[in-house]
Amino acid sequence: MRNNGSGDLSLFKRGKIYLARALSTPLGRNTMWALGGYGLRLIIQAAYFIIIARCLGVRNYGAFIAVTALISAISPFVGLGCGNLLIKNVARDNSLLQAYWGNGLLMTVCTGLLLVTIVTGLCGVLLPQNIPLIVVVLVGASDLIFVRVLDLAACAFQSREMLSHNAQLNVLISSTRLIGIAGLALVATHSTVTAWSGIYLAGSLVASLISVCWITLKFGWPRLALHRIRGESVEGLHFSVGVAAQTIYNDIDKIMVARLASLEAAGIYAAAYRLIDVAFTPIRALLNAAYAGFFRHGAAGLLENVRYGRRLLLRSLAYPVFIFGLLLIAAPVVPLVLGRGFSGATEALRWLSLLPLLKTLHYFVSDAVTGAGYQRLRTFSQVGVAVFNTLINLWLIPAYGWRGAAWSSLASDTVLVLTLCTVAVWICRMEQAKGSLADSVAVAVERV
Repeated sequence: MRNNGSGDLSLFKRGKIYLARALSTPLGRNTMWALGGYGLRLIIQAAYFIIIARCLGVRNYGAFIAVTALISAISPFVGLGCGNLLIKNVARDNSLLQAYWGNGLLMTVCTGLLLVTIVTGLCGVLLPQNIPLIVVVLVGASDLIFVRVLDLAACAFQSREMLSHNAQLNVLISSTRLIGIAGLALVATHSTVTAWSGIYLAGSLVASLISVCWITLKFGWPRLALHRIRGESVEGLHFSVGVAAQTIYNDIDKIMVARLASLEAAGIYAAAYRLIDVAFTPIRALLNAAYAGFFRHGAAGLLENVRYGRRLLLRSLAYPVFIFGLLLIAAPVVPLVLGRGFSGATEALRWLSLLPLLKTLHYFVSDAVTGAGYQRLRTFSQVGVAVFNTLINLWLIPAYGWRGAAWSSLASDTVLVLTLCTVAVWICRMEQAKGSLADSVAVAVERV
């Protein structure tokens, strides 16, 4: 018994030492802040996710998810990459924050209004006819304007590596939505998708106004530097297209399941995919904390970025492997929590359980490539996978429903891992060849 107690104590001490070492570095502290923010946000989201699923039912929930998935596919074009440009430039020069914050607000509002109009016109073609138009307008205004303003504020804090404030913004929007949906659930036992969409918009509006005031108080009033918008428009577009492609191969299947299969199938598949997103949260927190670091290390080339990213990847790889096993075992709990209508989510979650591992691999490689200045190659890879995902969904979803969408997701993420690894190896070899050539020239000059 004493040996067991001693073993337990030593294990506890080792864990405490490991945690102390992790928290002793800025990256470790920022990761814990990001993880705490995401974790609390997920707890809040889980609460309103269960309320929504039970109040709306599988059909109405599927309709709401179909709308949000369509808008998610378009939302990366809001601001034309202004958030990524803010992080990249402010991470290297803090004095630029007010200029990029002002430019970002201008671009976000202008492009957001334009895209709300566009998505309203597209909904009749891409979404089932029984989804009310007002739902598209409300969710569009929320996710294409107000949520994107809040995201820009989060980028401002992330660029200064102030992940504690970033975490609080993550919690803020979920809290406002939980308050709204809880109030709606108390007033009406069976809510409509239109009523929930109105609450969804109100929560986003409140959160975005708070975020703008917070950034202004912290860093001063935004300034406009229009010459930077013109000079960086192409790079910003590459960021937007890359994120849009990423969103498409993550979310287009939900739209297609709703359109080509049924809203019930869309609800089942979306619920399972939502749980995969939850499981990926710790890795996402680490990636957010390390994102500015990828830009700093990337200034020396991809080889240096790969070394930086590889250290982080090796330390975190055990987590998605553990999650894979856990999801396989715990999947039957899902319908007990969400209701009988979601019984198919058990099988869907098991099919999708490998995604956290695949996402971990390709996100680390992707951020290394981006940080080294090769966003264009990352974008091309993501666009290719998005096209591949859409094409095989056209074949698999009509034939196999949500199962086809799950198989498509696994295939697409696998293809993306292989493509990005190939791109990274090619760039590294190219950089090594340039380095060898430069060394040879230097030696020749010295001899002369």
